[in-house]
Amino acid sequence: MKVLLLKDVKGTGKKGEIKEVSDGYANNFLLKQGLAKKANNATISENIIKKQSEDFHKEMEKQNAEQLANKIKNQVITISIKCGDNGKTFGSITSREIAERLLQKGYNIDKKKIEIKEPIKAIGIYNILVKLHPLVSTNFKLEVVTE
Repeated sequence: MKVLLLKDVKGTGKKGEIKEVSDGYANNFLLKQGLAKKANNATISENIIKKQSEDFHKEMEKQNAEQLANKIKNQVITISIKCGDNGKTFGSITSREIAERLLQKGYNIDKKKIEIKEPIKAIGIYNILVKLHPLVSTNFKLEVVTE
């Protein structure tokens, strides 16, 4: 019997695949557990349309991330931090503060996508990596100045 898998099934296949399995396995396990449904022409064409839709949405997400990366890569973000008389800073700059500053400039980026290799505890200019999509990442400059 041909079935369309609705979820990943260990030893059988992944979600969205059409597999040929024994009738007993299909009727007694896959269909009863809601892990699959019988594959006929309607379910096969429905599955093809669903895959095309998912591919389209993934491509749109990638294109949006690329557009945002092109806008951000030329930006210089300035953050001021309190410093003592000897130039030593009080605290450090976090990804949350960088995300807030980017939001003020009109770029809504989650703080988890901003990668800082080590805590920023000194005045200067830093290259910050932002991973907007699994295939799209960019750098921008962060300038840390005294208040």
